[in-house]
Amino acid sequence: MNNIKDLINVRTIIHLLGLAVIFESGFMLIDLLICVIYDMSSFKSIFLSFIITCTSGVILFFTTSKNNGKYPTRKDSYVLVFLAWIFLSLFGTLPFLISTAIPKFTNALFESVSGFTTTGASILNDIEAIPRGILFWRSETHWIGGMGIILFMLAIFPFFKSGGVHLLSAESSSVIFERIKPKLIDTIKRLWLIYLLLTVIETIFLHIEGMDVFDSLCHAFGTVATGGFSTKNNSIEGFSKYIQYTVLIFMILSGINFTLHYFLIKREFKKFITNEELKLYFSILVIAGVIVTLSESAQ
Repeated sequence: MNNIKDLINVRTIIHLLGLAVIFESGFMLIDLLICVIYDMSSFKSIFLSFIITCTSGVILFFTTSKNNGKYPTRKDSYVLVFLAWIFLSLFGTLPFLISTAIPKFTNALFESVSGFTTTGASILNDIEAIPRGILFWRSETHWIGGMGIILFMLAIFPFFKSGGVHLLSAESSSVIFERIKPKLIDTIKRLWLIYLLLTVIETIFLHIEGMDVFDSLCHAFGTVATGGFSTKNNSIEGFSKYIQYTVLIFMILSGINFTLHYFLIKREFKKFITNEELKLYFSILVIAGVIVTLSESAQ
């Protein structure tokens, strides 16, 4: 144990891990509001999940708060991010398990991990039979994982200071992240603002085009996070062509490095156009589009 303490700051890691779990419980509170509006059948399950998750996070956070003024080192940050994704996925299974929407732990864990990692794979055969409160939580895991809860913590709490650099490097690869403001926290806040704006704008467009507010939110979560969770068994196939094209456009936009979105908003067009990552991204899209079109035409 002493050897481990020499390598990493155990108390600091547990302290910040507790904070991440508390944040996860905050998203469950949002889900409770959805239950009140649309479907009370899963309210108790979500509420109990919130109590368990929040209590666990509070215990982890406050039992390690005494004399804990250390910033996470690079090693701490990698361990923290690794454990955060495990803990978030485990607590993310609670709404599925307690509501019995997904009664088996392995299946619930698969769905939770798929959501937080924005993989989009699912074990559900009849999605539309699942209560709306649970479906919203399922979509929320996508949205949280799309940008990462560690980045959300960094945006809210400026006390991370230099330790935030290590957390960011552990959470996001250097290929994805490029500092756009002198202060790290300002950069992260702007990236989160872009992420939020894309979500809100797509939600509005989908609602105008015929989706109800619930489906619009859930599909916007899945699109902006580039994960793909839907509230329908046939995904967006049953919706209008306008909705399908809207989802396609926002999926492409959300796949672009968010730093480049910032450059575009600031009218720094040269940085946007000359970016090698962007060129490769659109080249792959064009080639894939041509292949899919030709294969469809051949059938």
